[in-house]
Amino acid sequence: MSLDAQYFADLYATNEDPWAFRTRWYEKRKRELLMASLPRQCYQRVFEPACANGELSALLAERCAELLCQDLDPTAVGLARQRLAGLRNARVELARLPAGWPDGCFDLIVLSEVGYYLDPGDWLQVIERAVASLSYDGGLLACHWKHPIVGCPQDGREVHRMLARHLPLYPQFQHEEADFALAYWSCQPCVVDLDETCL
Repeated sequence: MSLDAQYFADLYATNEDPWAFRTRWYEKRKRELLMASLPRQCYQRVFEPACANGELSALLAERCAELLCQDLDPTAVGLARQRLAGLRNARVELARLPAGWPDGCFDLIVLSEVGYYLDPGDWLQVIERAVASLSYDGGLLACHWKHPIVGCPQDGREVHRMLARHLPLYPQFQHEEADFALAYWSCQPCVVDLDETCL
């Protein structure tokens, strides 16, 4: 993460939900759109870096056999672990992007509200590591606030432009509103899931 860890520590020092993920209709609706945009009912292995307090993570856990979440802030990791308590398929780790990128292969990587905290060089490393970590038919979903954020090296538009420019994947879905962009890319040209059974 290009921003200093203290930036996030300060946010969590006075508020367990600094972006109001739990209470704002905007955030709830965006999560529901994100989940509805996933072309498969179920995924085998999902990676969600920058999971914050785990609100999106809880929904992702319902759609996969194994979920790995990360965040660089210890308070966020603790909150996400509480949110996912009892879900045996979900794990939360303390790690910093891009250096803390996990080993292994994923059939879904969710980059939600994370790119603008990274400078373009670090964001490019994340993109490259994501591509290298996808399974042969894996997908990458990205969702970002489009407006500038004070102190952040990029905004959501720049983040998604870099994704479009550097992902050697097939664009499958793009949804854009005044405030956020949501897009899905796949390693294969077709992502129709003929096996409707959940894992």
